[in-house]
Amino acid sequence: MKIPKVFLAATIITLGLISLAPVSFSHGDVQPQAVDITGLKELGKEWLEENPYTKEKTPDQIKRAIEIGCTAYNQNCARCHGLGVISGGTAPDLRYLEKDSEGDAWYISRIRKGYHQNGLTKMPGFEGIMAQEAMWSIRAYINIRPEDDDEAVVKGTGNNCQTLDYDKVLKVSN
Repeated sequence: MKIPKVFLAATIITLGLISLAPVSFSHGDVQPQAVDITGLKELGKEWLEENPYTKEKTPDQIKRAIEIGCTAYNQNCARCHGLGVISGGTAPDLRYLEKDSEGDAWYISRIRKGYHQNGLTKMPGFEGIMAQEAMWSIRAYINIRPEDDDEAVVKGTGNNCQTLDYDKVLKVSN
C-alpha cells in the first residue's frame, strides 16, 4: 500500500506543530532565569522572613525593587502564574496571597524550595538560581498588583514593565 506524499507531508507537519504547541503558547522560559539585581542593597546571607521591599521599610528602594520584580516575574513566573500576575488556572493567582508577614513566609518558602506533590515537581525551587533580593523584588511586584481583575487592566498597574507608572502604583499599593 502506497501512502500519498501529500498525506505523509501533511502528517509530518501536523505532528511537528503539535509538538511545538506547548513552547509557543507558554509565557517565559522553561528554565529558571537568573535576575540582575543591580541597584538594590545587599540583604545578606541570612534569609529574611518578611519582605524588605515595602514603602515603610525601604522607600528609597521600592521603585527599583518593583522594576526588577516585574521583569523577573515575567521571565520566571508568568509562564504558570499568568501575565500581570493574573493566573489562567494553571497555578495559584498570587494577587490573592496575603500581603502580610504570613504571606511573606509562605511566599519565600515556596519560591526558595519549590512545590512538590505526589513525587512531581509542580514548581521549581529558585534558591541557588536567584538571589534573595530578586525573590523579594518579585514579591514587591506581586504586592502592587490589584486583586480585582477590572483594576488589573487600569493604565499604570499592568504587566508591561516598561510602561509601569511607579508613582501611581506606589500610591495605591500596600
